[in-house]
Amino acid sequence: MPTEILMPALSPTMEEGTLAKWLVKEGDTVNSGDLIAEIETDKATMEFEAVDEGVVGKILVPEGSEGVAVNTAIAVLLEDGESADDIGATPAAPAAPAAAAAPAEPGPVPASSPAPAAPAPAAPAAADGTRIFASPLARRIAANKGLDLATLSGSGPRGRIVKADVENAVVAPKPAAAAPVATPAAAAAPTGPSADMVAKMYADRDYDEVSLDGMRKTIAARLSEAKQTIPHFYLRRDIQLDALLKFRAQLNTQLAGRGVKLSVNDFIIKAVAIALQQVPEANAVWAGDRVLQMKASDVAVAVAIEGGLFTPVLQDADSKSLSSLSTQMKDMASRARDRKLAPHEYQGGSFAISNLGMFGIDNFDAIVNPPHAGILAVGAGKKQPVVGEDGELKVATVMSVTMSVDHRVIDGALGANLLNAIVDNLENPIAMLA
Repeated sequence: MPTEILMPALSPTMEEGTLAKWLVKEGDTVNSGDLIAEIETDKATMEFEAVDEGVVGKILVPEGSEGVAVNTAIAVLLEDGESADDIGATPAAPAAPAAAAAPAEPGPVPASSPAPAAPAPAAPAAADGTRIFASPLARRIAANKGLDLATLSGSGPRGRIVKADVENAVVAPKPAAAAPVATPAAAAAPTGPSADMVAKMYADRDYDEVSLDGMRKTIAARLSEAKQTIPHFYLRRDIQLDALLKFRAQLNTQLAGRGVKLSVNDFIIKAVAIALQQVPEANAVWAGDRVLQMKASDVAVAVAIEGGLFTPVLQDADSKSLSSLSTQMKDMASRARDRKLAPHEYQGGSFAISNLGMFGIDNFDAIVNPPHAGILAVGAGKKQPVVGEDGELKVATVMSVTMSVDHRVIDGALGANLLNAIVDNLENPIAMLA
């Protein structure tokens, strides 16, 4: 029986993607683990491995197709003894949107193409609706033995249930499905004026229409949801940077031979990471019906790229040296701009930093990126007149920061303690190395 290759979910938030490039062609033999395609998600371009073996019988989605939904059939794999004639009623792939990029090597359009047929039976799912990944052969053997795939653990790639898992399993009765619980319909979220309404408003004006790519769509959806559902509050402080700037200059002189140059942002990352250890109750994330208090300080840092942004996560930032953080941050920022970060490198973390100081911004309010408990918005350091502890007027380099906080996780006093710890670390930078 031909096996459908489905559009994979390469990250927990991926709903659709672009099939950037096929690495195989019809007639090629593939084995489990072979690279068969490059998929563009909303964040990165990733290689896609085959989980079954066989011959590529038909490619259903051409290169450059955008907006391909997760779990859509993109190709058909044939087993030994099967031919293209066995594909028969395999559903045709949805047509690529008009805005999709053209295939790298366009070929002639076939004289005829199979008409869309009824969708293939849905893949098995657990009682909670979670899809169960199993090879076609494993599904057939399980059906013959009366096995419930939901009770099995897969030993194949990414937990896929394979032939050996089913053959070694003991037959057990299927658990009864839980009765559906009636839930009230959720109120529709306000969406604002429709695209047609907006277009009519500006019908007599000249403009260029810019289509949204996957990243911009995701940013719009996630941040709209965050702003609507997270109860934000904001805490602001001014930080005197003169001691930090002097200390940074001394360290950079000593580190010049190693090719390391520390930035102010490296010190901010370290200060936040240590503060999360000093105020551990604030090192937490919102998990729907509970709060997860984290042990290590995993700090996300916003990186602007063309068309959007990434937030690479520096894990265990509290235990890393400034030079190590600086080197890692430069590497991740570079790969973020090339969209070469793997999902595990930009997912997670409990707190984020967004620094617009290099753009001359004095201060701003950032939106909390769920499930983080907060984000520190950093402005530019500028020379200002300040009153010293002795009452004398002096000039100091002052940086304004605003901490946006999820009130479900952090209350006002706890947030104030966290921000005060960050400020103290930055104004006394030598202590961060102790």
